[in-house]
Amino acid sequence: MKYMIVSDIHGDADCTDKFLRIFDEEKCDRLVILGDILYHGPRNDLPSGYNPKRVILALNSISDKITAVKGNCDAEVDEAVLNFEIFPSPYYTDLNGIKTVLTHVRERVDLNKKAALLLCGHTHVLCAEREPDGTVVINPGSVSIPRSGNPSTFAVLNGGEIKIFDFNLSLIKSLEI
Repeated sequence: MKYMIVSDIHGDADCTDKFLRIFDEEKCDRLVILGDILYHGPRNDLPSGYNPKRVILALNSISDKITAVKGNCDAEVDEAVLNFEIFPSPYYTDLNGIKTVLTHVRERVDLNKKAALLLCGHTHVLCAEREPDGTVVINPGSVSIPRSGNPSTFAVLNGGEIKIFDFNLSLIKSLEI
């Protein structure tokens, strides 16, 4: 199965349109959202494409293909308007036979629960690294408000390989799990 992984949408409909177009063009099967879906948050500037109502419509149109975890900017009202479940963070699951932790904030993960892949968001800074214990840690960055000079980015998990791309489909980082 081919997974697209995004984080920190923050209500940006223009970015949502872009990554959903890529989702379709690249024939992804599932969309994983690592939190901060609709609200921009008090510390972030308003994204240029801020239109949470359009984001709601776009994501609800593929709600059967979405796995999402709650971010620090997500509220109960967000869950009420989205037609997919938003799991508490961290959420332990299996992607392509790989034990995986989905979380918004990396620091809130119970490191005693062994996983081969840790997917996190929150910082808006992309990351692809292997921990000394072998766990692959991926932060796909932010699709709407990237930081540290990064472009808007997302990740794709296909089989046992995970890659981070920008919206031009330029490969930024890649790791085997």
